[in-house]
Amino acid sequence: MLFKITVLGEGGVGKTALTVQFTMASFVETYDPTIEDCYRKQWTVDDQPCLLEVLDTAGQEEYTALRDQWIRDGEGFLVVYSVCSRDTFERVEQIVKRVRRVKEEAATMGGAYGSYPYSPQSPQSPLGVRAHGPIPIVIIGNKRDMQHLRDVQPEEGANLARRLGCEFYETSAKHGYNVENAFKTAVRGIKVAKGIAPGQGAAGPGGGPGGPGQGGARRRQKRNKNCVVL
Repeated sequence: MLFKITVLGEGGVGKTALTVQFTMASFVETYDPTIEDCYRKQWTVDDQPCLLEVLDTAGQEEYTALRDQWIRDGEGFLVVYSVCSRDTFERVEQIVKRVRRVKEEAATMGGAYGSYPYSPQSPQSPLGVRAHGPIPIVIIGNKRDMQHLRDVQPEEGANLARRLGCEFYETSAKHGYNVENAFKTAVRGIKVAKGIAPGQGAAGPGGGPGGPGQGGARRRQKRNKNCVVL
């Protein structure tokens, strides 16, 4: 069973750096705009094995048309801004609302949310989402290590997340600060939405349990649905 996490946000906020730090425990120094990259990682959350598929998406305006498909494919979402850029912070609410709108439209058309049932009337999840259904969304203020360039204060991010009914973390992709915590929260939210009972883990490749902390990168070439090894 896959847990599909989609990473959204404006260009240059560190989406790729976060994803690579999480899946490969390394930091990407140079900025290379992403179109659509997919990474897989076998991991353990709450002593249960999980197989994660993390989709790193483009933040550039010219790829806006692809975002709805990325959202439809995702089960949990990390919405990232840079604490050094107020402009990227101010786009977060729009992205969160778009995620919920696309998921609601998909539910109306096909009755499914990601790969499991979706119900706008579902109970409130631990992530605080009510009335929109069990959509796990974690807001992330990245580049916490660049304090000398900070333009958005931690309490601003926390207040926005509280108002939107999302979880919130400030992270440093460079130092790995809070990166695993953010992904772990997204996985827990997906489990709640899927109705996975405590102690019920996800199967790894071939139906067996996935091992902890084993990362592997895959890349999607534009709209190719198959992940190929880098």
